Order: sequence, then C-alpha cells, then structure tokens
Amino acid sequence: MYGWTGKLLRVNLTEGTITTEALRKPWAEEYIGARGLGSKYLYEEVDPAVDPLSPENKIIFATGPLTGTLATSGGRYNVVTKGPLTGTIAASNSGGYWGPELKYAGYDMIIIEGKAAEPAYLWIFNDRVELRCAAKLWGKSTHEATDIIVSETDPEAKVACIGPAGEKLVKFACVINDKHRAAGRTGVGAVMGSKNLKAIAVRGTKGIRVADPKRFMEAAIDARKKLEASPVNSQGLPAYGTNVLVNIINATGGFPTRNFQESVFEGAEKISGETFAATYLLRPKACASCTSRCGRVSAVGEVTGEGPEYEAVWAYGAQCGIDDLASITKANFLCNELGIDPITMGSTIGCAMELYERGILKKERVGMDLYFGNAEAILELTRKTALREGFGDELAEGSYRLASKYGHPELSMTAKKQEMPAYDPRALQGMGLEYATSNRGGCHVRGYLTSPEVLGIPEKLDPASVEDKPQWTKTFQDLTAAIDSSGLCLFITFGLGAPEVASQLSAATGIDYTTEKIMECGERVWNLERLFNLKAGLSAEDDTLPPRLLHEPIPAGPMKGSVCRLGEMLPKYYELRGWDKNGVPKEEKLEELKLA
Repeated sequence: MYGWTGKLLRVNLTEGTITTEALRKPWAEEYIGARGLGSKYLYEEVDPAVDPLSPENKIIFATGPLTGTLATSGGRYNVVTKGPLTGTIAASNSGGYWGPELKYAGYDMIIIEGKAAEPAYLWIFNDRVELRCAAKLWGKSTHEATDIIVSETDPEAKVACIGPAGEKLVKFACVINDKHRAAGRTGVGAVMGSKNLKAIAVRGTKGIRVADPKRFMEAAIDARKKLEASPVNSQGLPAYGTNVLVNIINATGGFPTRNFQESVFEGAEKISGETFAATYLLRPKACASCTSRCGRVSAVGEVTGEGPEYEAVWAYGAQCGIDDLASITKANFLCNELGIDPITMGSTIGCAMELYERGILKKERVGMDLYFGNAEAILELTRKTALREGFGDELAEGSYRLASKYGHPELSMTAKKQEMPAYDPRALQGMGLEYATSNRGGCHVRGYLTSPEVLGIPEKLDPASVEDKPQWTKTFQDLTAAIDSSGLCLFITFGLGAPEVASQLSAATGIDYTTEKIMECGERVWNLERLFNLKAGLSAEDDTLPPRLLHEPIPAGPMKGSVCRLGEMLPKYYELRGWDKNGVPKEEKLEELKLA
C-alpha cells in the first residue's frame, strides 16, 4: 500500500498479547484513515451499548494516509472510542509529532483491548513492541511521565499519555502527546485510564511510500502556496494563534459570557490574542509539516508551557466572567499537565458559578466563594477536579451531571452532554445546527460554520440567517470528516478545499480520490457515526440545545434579541442527509454509501 503502511497493532491488555494485522484495504479506501477508519473498526468490533469505562470498550489510535508525509499540516492522528462524557462515538483529534512517529514505526493504527491487571505502558520501536510496567508512573503528570519514559526508552521517542485526570476517570480527561498537544474531548483519557494504560511511546525510523512522488510533491507545494496566500494561515494564526478570534467573535455579539447568560464580554480585550502576544507569548510553534504555527510557547513569571488556545481562553475567561489572562494561562498549563479538556473544565466551572450565584450550590459544599470573576477558583478547582478531591469529584462528571444532581440540568450548556465551545448559537445559526447535530456532542470542529458566518471563508454568510444553513452544515461536516480521516489539520480549510485534499491523497495512495469521492467518504463516515450513536441509544431528541439558547434572547450587544432557530433548520437538515423525520438514515442512503 502507498500512503498507508498497511499494518496495524492489536494489543490485548487483559492477556498481555501483541499481534500485527494487515490493514483492511477496502475499508481504508472507503474510510480513508484516522477518524473514519478508526470509527469503522470500532463499529465492527464494539457493541455501541457498551459501558465506555468497561474492559469491553476499545480505544483506537489511528493515523491517516497523509500523516507523516510532506503534505501540508500532515501531523494529525485520532483517538477513537466510545466516550464516557457523552455516550457517543468519540474521535478526538491531536497534532504534534506522535502521529507521524507511529507511521515511521510502520503502523497505521493501534487497537487497544481489555484491561491491564497493573498500570502499564506500551513501547514501540519499529518492529519491537512490548508492554512495560508503569507503576512508578501512576500519579505522575503528563510532563513527568513523558520525561521518565523518554529517559528509559529513546531520546527521540514520542509519548502519548494520560495524567492524574485520566487515572481518576475524570469524564473529560485527555490524552496528551508531546507534552502540550491533546486529543482533548469526550473523555478519551478516562477510557485509557480505565484500562490501566498510562502511555504509548513510539520511535520509528522507517519511511512512508507514496504512489507518485513527483505528482505528490507538486500537489503538496501547490497546497502550501495557497496557504501562504491565506491571511488567516500566513498572518493571523502565526501572530496571534487561534486566540485571534476573541475580539472578532466578541465584536459579532456571539462570545458566550457567564455560562451563556450574555454574548458580549466586557473584558474581551484583556484576554485577546493581541494582548497575549504583547505579554506572555515567547514564540509560535508548529506541529509536524505545518506552516501556520498556531501553537503558543508562553510564560507567566517563572511558569512556562504552551497555549492557551482560543477555546481555553474563552472557557476559563468569558464563560467564568474572568479577564485575568495570567490566571487563565496558568489554568491551561494545569490542564496540559493533569490531562484535562479545558473547554469542558472551564465551562463546568462556569455552570457551577451560576448554580452558586443562584443559591443552589452552597459555600459549605464548594469550599469557596464561587462567584463569576473569581480567578483563584479556576486554578484550585482544576487541580481538585483532576484528583477528584472534595467538590472536584462532582465537577469531574461534567456540567450536565453536575447541574442535574442539583435539579437544574437546563443550566448545563451542553449538547449530548458535552460542553459547547466559544460561539453562541443564538448569534451564529449555523453553529447552532452544528452543535445540535454533532456526532460527538457540543463541538465546533465537526463543521466549522464560523468560517463562512464570521470570517467569510469560502464566502460570507449572514450569521443571523437560517437560509441554506442546513446545506452548508452538511457540506462542512462531510468535508471535515474527510479531512480528519486523511491526517491533515482542519485549519487548512482557511485556504484550501476538497480539491487540494483530493490531489494530495490521490498522489500519495495511488487511488483516484476525486473531489466527489472525498465528499462521499466524508458522508459515509458521518453516517457510520450516526448509526453507532443510534445503536448506543441516542435519538433525534438528542439533536437539541439547552432551553436558554432556544428560548431566551440575547440580552444585549449586536445580536440582541436573537435565539437559535434550530426548529426551522433541523427538518431540512434531516432531509438533505437522507434521514427520516426521526433522524434515522433511510435504507436507500445506507445502500448508496455501502452501509446497508
């Protein structure tokens, strides 16, 4: 095979066995790789009704055919499992250098089964693969664990691991690779922790073959030139990172504030990418084969780390009513070290703050005055959550379970039990439809409608309009599924589209991936994920948003008076998807996509 290595690892932790298998070529062609192919293997091998934290669940680390190549931003991999936060199929995407290293070792994918009797980590050096004792690593931060593993394996080893949050089964624990990159959402780190698997370390010295090297380089160079011509990729992201969006989204009136009670934050300028660049930024940083360099190497006093990204700044900032950028940055550092998703963490604290200010949560239970704007609280509660100490044990379940426990699930700003990120769906109607229909719960990177609704890429749409949003949402969701499956970064879509992805894939694999075929693959992945979720017990009733966003108008700002008009968009979306009124794919659609 070209692009793919053609081989996967299967590790049974219960039995302590490690075997290799040939990659299923027909599946690879139809699902491409990474998110898509990993989801196909999970769908075929795991009962969707499985308890996510049971040994019967599997966790799959999957690369794409462009991962590790010279394709632009080809550094991505996906962690695929059933997520404990949502109960949905989970495919959590990460960058850095770990994914390419797995390809260089000769593997497209690792399927982890069962549960180890004692803490363990997996060490891969090309064809030599072994399970090692991780007893001394248990309880260590991701940074500490990475350093120890590198010291006892290889100086060039790349490590993906969990922190204390994953060990304690925090429902939104991450898998952290390269110390600062995260497969961050839905709780994939908790699944890893439930299996007593601390880390996967890999060192590879092999190459990746492409079918047509000359044509591949031409396609890759063409893509890079187009990204250089994109102001977002060549200017905005290197200069300010993803946090360039703070002032932009706030100016649109779509910056959720104080648990989505408001949509404009008075302290936005203080936490913006521009302010961060002038204060705590040391330098930008790129993932493998990337020219956009949106990563942030930063320092607050003597404390150094990476980040925060836009979503983390929002979650710990506006969502909690906090404009203290230093505290926000330190909280993000903690998330990387402890292995926690900052989006859910910050938003869950924001939910707790509203419960507290309403008198539903008491100081005796929380252990502090949990008012909006309390910057000290985000640091202390992040640490306590990772360790499940005190009130942190309740926060570790996420905002939906927290708010439900106290009788107010409506105060959880979630879709399918996952916290929605930093775009108010009352202001951006397309993002509202994306949140409600996302196969992994509240998520912006399953179909980033902010791109046309705010940034005007590939064309400017009226964010307040519901016209054509179902079609745009479907198109973006399908394209994103294909890109996630290829091993490329979603951020290429600020300057590239399906044709450029198709040309690189075709030259790399030797398979004729036309634009139409790319989009069909993406649609197939989306529908497979939908089938998994339906079998897991979800239904059309779960394609919704919190009552606040559907019925309580934005109180002030440019989008004052707006609510999310989901009910006007959802039926058309189902129709375009080829689903019935209950959100179930029709037989003819399944046959068309070879899913019947």
